[in-house]
Amino acid sequence: MFKILDRYIIKTFFGPFLFIFSVLFFIFIVNIIWIQLGQFMGKGLTTLQIMKLLFYLGVSVVSMVLPLTVLLASIMSFGELGERYELAAMKAAGISLTRVMMPLLGVTAVLAVMLFFFSNNIIPDFQRKAKNMLFNIAQTKPALNFTPGQFIDQIPGYMVKFDKIQGEEGRDLDGIFIHKKASNFENQQTIVAKKGKFANAKNRNFMQLQLFDGYIIEDSHAGKSDNVRAKQPDQAIKFDTLVTHFDISELINKAIEKEQITDDYRFQTYTELLATIDKTKKDNTKTAENISNDIINQTNSVITYMEKNKTKAPVKSQYKLDSIKGDKKLQILTNAYSRLDNLKTNLDTKNKELDPSVKYFSKVVIYQQRILTYSFTCIIFFMIGASLGSIIRKGGMGVPVIIAIVIFIIFYVINVGFENVAWSGKMSPYLAAWLPNIILFPFGILMTYKALTDSQLFDSEKYKTFFKPLTKVFVKQKEHKRYQ
Repeated sequence: MFKILDRYIIKTFFGPFLFIFSVLFFIFIVNIIWIQLGQFMGKGLTTLQIMKLLFYLGVSVVSMVLPLTVLLASIMSFGELGERYELAAMKAAGISLTRVMMPLLGVTAVLAVMLFFFSNNIIPDFQRKAKNMLFNIAQTKPALNFTPGQFIDQIPGYMVKFDKIQGEEGRDLDGIFIHKKASNFENQQTIVAKKGKFANAKNRNFMQLQLFDGYIIEDSHAGKSDNVRAKQPDQAIKFDTLVTHFDISELINKAIEKEQITDDYRFQTYTELLATIDKTKKDNTKTAENISNDIINQTNSVITYMEKNKTKAPVKSQYKLDSIKGDKKLQILTNAYSRLDNLKTNLDTKNKELDPSVKYFSKVVIYQQRILTYSFTCIIFFMIGASLGSIIRKGGMGVPVIIAIVIFIIFYVINVGFENVAWSGKMSPYLAAWLPNIILFPFGILMTYKALTDSQLFDSEKYKTFFKPLTKVFVKQKEHKRYQ
């Protein structure tokens, strides 16, 4: 009986789970696209390239989408069970709420483990692909590195030489020679022109070249032997203006997929990040020592001066400021103030030099720890969601969604808030990464306890009674109109 019940509960959970995951995944992807919109607007990307980019970006948002999906799905599924009085029927049959929650707790634990391996092994690889693709798309078009006076074979199927490249953005050309690579089964063609100019093609996959005052030299002996070709004259067509297009789609596709960025902590697994953290910590220690030594060297002259004068006359006769008169006293005070002001300025400057190192270290540590923490967040969100769903006994997309969004916003604000504190160096990044879970875990325990004890958590009359002594102080009771 229990196996049938377990299957039913899991089926009830996965219905809203798959729907919510799809919706949230789409929302997060749209948000990323909106942020990155300027980078690939008007770049002439193909549908395949756009879909590939969305896939790369989508993989990286799974770590944030999954915990929120678990929260929403657990609230909705347990809310529906309560709304249809199925939870009440189970309790009447002697099945406790703990027993009802166990199969889904097991499912959530499996999802949490899968999220860890997904975040550790798959997301870093797709982060690298997405970042490189966005970087390459941001470049309007891969630059063709033409060198004046040299034959270049970068354009697929052609050999090109320009005697001079000049003008704005290197668009004006002199002495143009273009030879089409052809086999024995194709017509040979060569274009020679005195002047030319690069123009903007409507289709990004083509390069447009305007040629002036030249010749098209071509034979029409496709499929014939070299001996026959040598005996037959070529035909030459003179032109004043010729507009030609070169297909560079293959070159662009290779450039978009090219991985130029390889050194980023977000491309590393959990164990690889340990080595990065170790190296960053050593570098930061070395930087801090250099800054400390620099500050000490700057103050060394003052310390030496004070040490030198310890063995001389008593302090009173030597440093008593009141005994010094006139301009000398003002000069001493001005010098002392200047020294202190210089030291303060130097300290502020050195702190600013150290800030980027501290921030980078915190970013690496928090990113590494979140590979673990988001997995635990799934379990905590399930505890909160299942308990709230069984208490409020409301299914559907109304009250459960509002409550889940409020909880997630609180989690997100705590997460970002402590992250910023850690970046400033005022908190350990390890603590900042785990604090959201540490704060929400007691709340999850409390909600689970309230659900197991059938507490009326949202009973408004109960809260009115609790706050009644306080409201009496501020609210004056009115007499009934009949007695006024």
